[in-house]
Amino acid sequence: MKHGYTNSTVGDGALVVKCYQGPEAAFRLTTESRYLRRLRGRIPVPRVHQVTPTSLTVRFVDGRHGQELLDEGRAIEVLTECGRMLGRIHRLGIVHGDYGPQNMLFDPSTFETTAVLDWEWAHPGRPVEDLAWCEWIVRSHHPEHVQLLPHFFAAYDGPVPPWEERRAAMVARCRDLLDFCTRWEPGGPGEKLWHDRLEITAAWTEHVTT
Repeated sequence: MKHGYTNSTVGDGALVVKCYQGPEAAFRLTTESRYLRRLRGRIPVPRVHQVTPTSLTVRFVDGRHGQELLDEGRAIEVLTECGRMLGRIHRLGIVHGDYGPQNMLFDPSTFETTAVLDWEWAHPGRPVEDLAWCEWIVRSHHPEHVQLLPHFFAAYDGPVPPWEERRAAMVARCRDLLDFCTRWEPGGPGEKLWHDRLEITAAWTEHVTT
């Protein structure tokens, strides 16, 4: 997939096969398949079709990718729906672990969520983890839309932690991904990428000047 990071994902228009790579691949596969089954009918997620020791096959879900819609200038609609959907997820006591427009599909006419994807990092945890990571995705990949993040926070049905707490959660997640890449391929491009991203994130201030 265009916006994938750690796994290989292919589809034929009816089914999508995700092959897990890197450290704890089997654990992440099991986590994702378990949460997809648990959330079916409660949150829009793909339907599990088949699980093997190395891959997860789900039914194809139609929709436009969130980051593509951001690139097309629909940031208010996308970020508002991201906030609304995250409130629903957190009311179930779940942290997605990699939440943001990069893992969401939308109906392009209504901007309602058709699927929340990639549940391999899901766990019981603190809501700030998802709130901060969605913000991190926007700040890192779509900095032109940072000023629209209040739409995301306003639509979220819950308290929004202060900036210092959100940045600390972003830094912690960057460290986790740096560790993941270091264990996967020591000295490789992933390790360098997340080392650089960690340094950049740690230096951020709340208000971005453009």
